[in-house]
Amino acid sequence: MNQVSTVTKISAPTIASSSIDEGHRTRAMPFGNALIKLAETHPEIVGMSADLAKYTDMHIFAEAYPDRFYQMGMSEQLMAVAAGGLAKEGFVPFATTYATFASRRCYDFMSQAVAEQDASVKLIGGLPGLTTGYGPSHQATDDIAIFRAMPNMVVIDPCDAHEIEQMVPAIAEYHGPVYARILRGNVAVVLDEYGYRFELGKAALLRGGRDVLIISTGFMTMRALDSAKELQADGIDVAVLHVPTIKPLDEMAIIREAKRTGRLVVTAENHSSVGGLGEAVASCLSMNGVSAEIRRIALPDRFLAAGTLEVLQERYGITRSAMSKNIKRWL
Repeated sequence: MNQVSTVTKISAPTIASSSIDEGHRTRAMPFGNALIKLAETHPEIVGMSADLAKYTDMHIFAEAYPDRFYQMGMSEQLMAVAAGGLAKEGFVPFATTYATFASRRCYDFMSQAVAEQDASVKLIGGLPGLTTGYGPSHQATDDIAIFRAMPNMVVIDPCDAHEIEQMVPAIAEYHGPVYARILRGNVAVVLDEYGYRFELGKAALLRGGRDVLIISTGFMTMRALDSAKELQADGIDVAVLHVPTIKPLDEMAIIREAKRTGRLVVTAENHSSVGGLGEAVASCLSMNGVSAEIRRIALPDRFLAAGTLEVLQERYGITRSAMSKNIKRWL
């Protein structure tokens, strides 16, 4: 079930869910499989879904542990409140839905029943950012901004299957509310090549470079690494700092890397330019007196179009080719 394979041909639904770039290995349903494995030794873990279990990889947990799975129907607000209650009784609920529903529909309920209570609920959002062509109703371009503003809330945007598998036990162990984006279906495997280990609240320098520092999160780290290899052929040396935990931000790592003089700093995220990683990094550097030339790769501050995912990602500048092109232009 966890077998790694090489991408040859990817169906449209897989591309829409995972945004795998050609040539990367994949692993099937890393979130669902990691949760099943963890639940074997942690009876307090329960799964929840707002009628989207099949589309958040929660369906395999439901099959493995039917007595520990709760189908809440198309009511994200009810799921949030019920998850808060379960957490207060000693359970660790993993509540899943699409990221846009998790953030926009659940906000007040997550705030009152989970975050204010410091309840150990793990809210998992599928289809983050621009990973679907279905239009604004399903494109979660503002979810990080929404949950960054919520007190007590940890916000995580993992890069790949390798990180998702490590993230699941880490957030289960953490006492408190967590919002985590996930990629579903067949998910790229990238970070194992760099000896990476997920640590809650920690950034990781994946490669060094003298000309450019890319500070990235989510699957944009995969594209940052690919872009760095491409730019190397043009004599441009690119460092990549992966920041999976956006709140709390690893300010020490960001300041340390950004203080190295002579490098252009580029932030890269699959999220709106408002309220996400780019603004968090800019604020961190400004408040700590670090002067750096910063450019942002992010989705625009507007509702995005519907259409073919590959076309949309190129149009809005979050592909590897767009990243490389922009970095050359900025330099």
